[in-house]
Amino acid sequence: MTPSVIADSIVNLCGAIGLSVAMIALYRRDPGGALTKRLLFLLGVVAVLFFTRGLAWWSGAVLLDRLSLIPAAMVPLGALVVTEGMLRRHAPRIVKRVALWGAILLGLAGAFGPERFASLQSIALSLFQLAGFAICTLLLARRDRASLLASENRSIDRLAVGALLIMPFVITDFQALAPDMPVRLGALGALLVVTAVLIAGGSTETRREGILLTALRLFSSALLGIAAACVAPDVDAAQVMRFVAIAIAGVLTIGLMTDTLRALFEAQEPGVLNSVAASPAATRDQLIAELARHPLFESARRLREAELAAYDPPRLREFLSSRRVLRQPQAPWGLSSADPAVERLLSLMVANNATHIIILSHDPVDLIVLAVPVISADPATETALALVRRILASTPETV
Repeated sequence: MTPSVIADSIVNLCGAIGLSVAMIALYRRDPGGALTKRLLFLLGVVAVLFFTRGLAWWSGAVLLDRLSLIPAAMVPLGALVVTEGMLRRHAPRIVKRVALWGAILLGLAGAFGPERFASLQSIALSLFQLAGFAICTLLLARRDRASLLASENRSIDRLAVGALLIMPFVITDFQALAPDMPVRLGALGALLVVTAVLIAGGSTETRREGILLTALRLFSSALLGIAAACVAPDVDAAQVMRFVAIAIAGVLTIGLMTDTLRALFEAQEPGVLNSVAASPAATRDQLIAELARHPLFESARRLREAELAAYDPPRLREFLSSRRVLRQPQAPWGLSSADPAVERLLSLMVANNATHIIILSHDPVDLIVLAVPVISADPATETALALVRRILASTPETV
């Protein structure tokens, strides 16, 4: 096998694995959604295409390579199905007929047609795919915005941009259109698009973090590919491009797998708020006992005013009246370090090896002291503590 064939095979197999993982992630988010089913259909077709093509090139199986043209011809049909779902409208009948019959005729002709027409069939298939993406983009751009929600319009805008961005990658898959490309990048473009789709499905903060992580993965994997290419004795621009494409495709695929697995593991282990929501506890003490089963609250200890006699509760009341959660790294909490209330609260934290104090009540003083592990001290944990404090404060002492 030539270096070009090896690189093409690895990139396509990575694309097939990455798209399969993305299908699992999308299904978990919305198992019964109509649009999800349409996306799964398109991703399934493309994943089969990348898998059969990558396996065919790696093994040299000519028949398998020709069979891969069947899912390749179905890609515009899958894109049109997703476009209709996004718009909640049927595409023009002529467009649907061309997409369906084009998939059937070009797929069968590519798989079982005469070998002497292979170049002509490749050109026809590439033009068919590009025309399909262009028509879907045009339908999305000319939609009736007033008939859709603002969130739907934003999602469609992102999808339209993704369809435009993937076209250059698709062109590299057809040697008749790009004969000098050292590696085919269609699978890499698909990985970038599905990564963007999964990022767009989160909240604003999650999207921002996802974009930063993806940019870091792309930059670091590109550097890794360049470094790996320099190990070879004869390095040229084509070889560097192959190594970079393999590194980026591999890192994106691994990122999709680890992100999906982490989400699966987190779903199996309920968080603090889920534990509180599912708890049958009816009183504050029962709820605190329930929380103590969670790793974050295993060190939690409730201290009422009688147990805080050594810390001068009357002096603490005024200080605690305007505060909800005290964090040791933020001491002295806007006051002087020599303030008597600050000194007593810091002493309380040291005595109980605590990093946080949750104020349930300031009159009478009612506190929960706990130690949050360093690896868990993040904004999400701080938000969870604030919400748990609200829930505990509103929970009755007795039924």
